[in-house]
Amino acid sequence: MKIRLGMIGGGTGSFIGAVHRKAAAIDGHFDLISGSFSSDAQISRQTGAELGLDPQRVYDTFEQMLDTESALPAERRIQAVAVVTPNHLHAGPTIMALNHGFDVILDKPMAFSLQEAQQIKAALQQSGRLLALTHTYAGYPMVKEARHLIAQGKLGQIHKIYVEYPQGWLSRFIEQRAKEQGVKEQGGQKQANWRTDPTRAGAGGCIGDIGTHAAHLAEYVSGLKITQLCAELNTRVSGRLLDDDAAALLRFENGATGVLVATQVAAGEDNNVRIRIYGEHGGIEWAHQDANSLQVKMLDQPLQIYRAGAGYLSQAALSNTRLPAGHPEGYIEAFANIYSNFARALNDCSNKTFTCLQDYDFPSADEGLRGMAFIDAMLASSTSTEKWTAINL
Repeated sequence: MKIRLGMIGGGTGSFIGAVHRKAAAIDGHFDLISGSFSSDAQISRQTGAELGLDPQRVYDTFEQMLDTESALPAERRIQAVAVVTPNHLHAGPTIMALNHGFDVILDKPMAFSLQEAQQIKAALQQSGRLLALTHTYAGYPMVKEARHLIAQGKLGQIHKIYVEYPQGWLSRFIEQRAKEQGVKEQGGQKQANWRTDPTRAGAGGCIGDIGTHAAHLAEYVSGLKITQLCAELNTRVSGRLLDDDAAALLRFENGATGVLVATQVAAGEDNNVRIRIYGEHGGIEWAHQDANSLQVKMLDQPLQIYRAGAGYLSQAALSNTRLPAGHPEGYIEAFANIYSNFARALNDCSNKTFTCLQDYDFPSADEGLRGMAFIDAMLASSTSTEKWTAINL
């Protein structure tokens, strides 16, 4: 049976809402039947009509949606909620959904602040429900293969971790252009407006938007937690209210060191997330621009290139691949892996065969809390005279 899904946010013109809907649909595990797609009731109803939903299941507010849906018979009401709003609207809908007995798929970062993230975690624990966080890059098969190789000890003791996330779309001041022209915010300007607004994005700009992806990727692949960092945050574009450029030296729990770079002012760069990890026996390298390949560099051996879909890969990689080798998969499929693994957990809960959260391999509230603690540590370090700042979580 498909899991009945409702969505909060993601109305017409939303980038991430459309991504969530495609990811939810791709493997047929979810059926989107309800939504409150915008704080503007007209846009919410318009989006519902465009998606072909029953008008009675499209709501003007998320409160109305959650109250009404929870009162429906069990066989009709939604079972899970996707929250795809800007950061400042994560906590309220998520906590209310959990309190109404719904499982939640939440866009990252987890919340507007660490305090709100802790409130979400408390509500999650009290509700007994499940929550998935969409750190998309953990969904790529070759990222999972890299994680598997390190967990199996192929690289030996980890010594060095480099992770970078360069973008160039904010290399110019675009967030107010639409307002200056006297027209409604739209397209890229709409995204820039809220992602650079501290009242909607939170205290971190670049570090909250893409720096949390980089930090999560470093911890997910290596299996090691960042314990301390030494950071520098910059706002390179005049008039911008939040950071658009960040870098940090990292210390990991086994004593390994690393470097993290996240920037949105690298003009000409698209989205080439990249991670390199080196141990005593060799290293691995994965880059988003060739997401179906993983470079394995063993000491005193020729370079090896592992390819997605190949039979020699681990079950962790193969179970998150849909196509044979040579047929590339990408961002939507990686996003869909989070939805599919979450669906497997929900179905096992329903069938009373759920084992433990780690067996389902999707980012959860714990990773979300670490992401928010990472933002706080980056902010504290960038203004501190001390070299190292601990991540307090």
